[in-house]
Amino acid sequence: MPNSSRLLRSVALLGSSLLAATNAVAATRIADSIASLESRLGAAAPGDRIVLKDGHYTATAPIVLRLAGTAAQPIVIAAETVGGATIEGAAGFKFERPAAFVTIEGFVFTHRAGGAVIGGGTSHCRISRCVFECAGEGAYLTVTGDDAEVDRNEFRNKKTLGNMIGVTGTGSQVARRLWIHHNYFHDFANAHGNGGETIRFGLSGLSMSTGAGLVEYNLFVRCTGENELISNKSCGNTYRYNTFLDSPGAELSQRHGNHCLIYGNYFRRTQGIRLFGDGHQIFSNYLEGNSVAISIGNGDGEVADGAKLTSHDRPDNCVIAFNTLVNNTEAYRMQGRASGLGATNTTFANNIIQGGGKVAAIDGPNAGAKWSGNILWKTGDAGDLPAAGYTTADPHLSPDQAGVYHILPGSPAIDSAVGDFPAVAFDMDGQPRPAAGKDVGADEFSTVPVVARILTVDDVGPGSIAPKS
Repeated sequence: MPNSSRLLRSVALLGSSLLAATNAVAATRIADSIASLESRLGAAAPGDRIVLKDGHYTATAPIVLRLAGTAAQPIVIAAETVGGATIEGAAGFKFERPAAFVTIEGFVFTHRAGGAVIGGGTSHCRISRCVFECAGEGAYLTVTGDDAEVDRNEFRNKKTLGNMIGVTGTGSQVARRLWIHHNYFHDFANAHGNGGETIRFGLSGLSMSTGAGLVEYNLFVRCTGENELISNKSCGNTYRYNTFLDSPGAELSQRHGNHCLIYGNYFRRTQGIRLFGDGHQIFSNYLEGNSVAISIGNGDGEVADGAKLTSHDRPDNCVIAFNTLVNNTEAYRMQGRASGLGATNTTFANNIIQGGGKVAAIDGPNAGAKWSGNILWKTGDAGDLPAAGYTTADPHLSPDQAGVYHILPGSPAIDSAVGDFPAVAFDMDGQPRPAAGKDVGADEFSTVPVVARILTVDDVGPGSIAPKS
């Protein structure tokens, strides 16, 4: 035993020495020019923090990052103060293989659009608390690598073609597990052409690959670069707890891909949600005062049967349930299309629709549609919503301090949902829903703490406070 104790102590001391040595390597390194920044980057080790002093800097070429930190010791490249260091000129930071576990933090980027890239073959790279207001056509930020994180940034004042964030991929695979959260996107003026999405997640040629991305807790205001505010073009992504405001004619477009989740989002004065593709779940969304709340696409091809990936894939087996629609010009529609394939097996259930114009206008084939459990109150003509699919009753909606309508005690919506919807696990406040006895509409009457709500500028962007875990 004595020998074993000495061995254990020796191992412990060795481990402590190695840890001390590792920590000794990690350092804060100061730069005061692009040249000195690049020099510090060339010598960076895991755990290092490289700080660029506040000021204005001109980059004549991309600042290339091929650094590798670790999960426990990322390499951080930061402005001296958040918003204090501006990089202008030809380009900004470009992550290249084998960059991993590297964070960019606190910069203002006014360089030429297209000059910020998280490239293919990189992993776990992060851009946080930066401001993007780039010049000319092209994307503010392009993401190709896997496991990237884009959080608490401000993307603003764009009026040219190119996305604020464009997500691409390698070969036929879109970037995987991208996490976009707590960003403030605003003032994207009409770019007068196709390619002005605020976020484009994927491409037609990547659309059958699974991204498993998460876009959450972002605020979009006055984003009208084109009709697709967000264009999803890949499979298996989740859009939740985002707020879309004052973007007339612009929509969250499920343009390509299958099996995406869109839930807990807030839409005011937009063109709501549009769907193509298969197996999407659209629930617990709050849509108020939009020109259109929800559009089910009228397909012009069936990708599963060999149609081109660029086609408008016929929506099959989509679920639109447990949403609250208030005072929208149109609640639910399918737009006409010459020789359109329409949609198949769509479920429209347990939604609250109050005020506004015609409820449902379906101008195309709608084979296998299921309608049930919807509550209508003071709407226009029910239109193509069959009588068996709804009841007319006052849902007892009342606005909170933000003007968002919630159900009150005694509402006929409480515990009255019909059908089995296992995917509908949360309401618009982020409160859990029971397995059975769900409430109709986006709001579940609950005393559980609220974890999501309509967002304001204080909740997002470089100055926002990270929520406690």
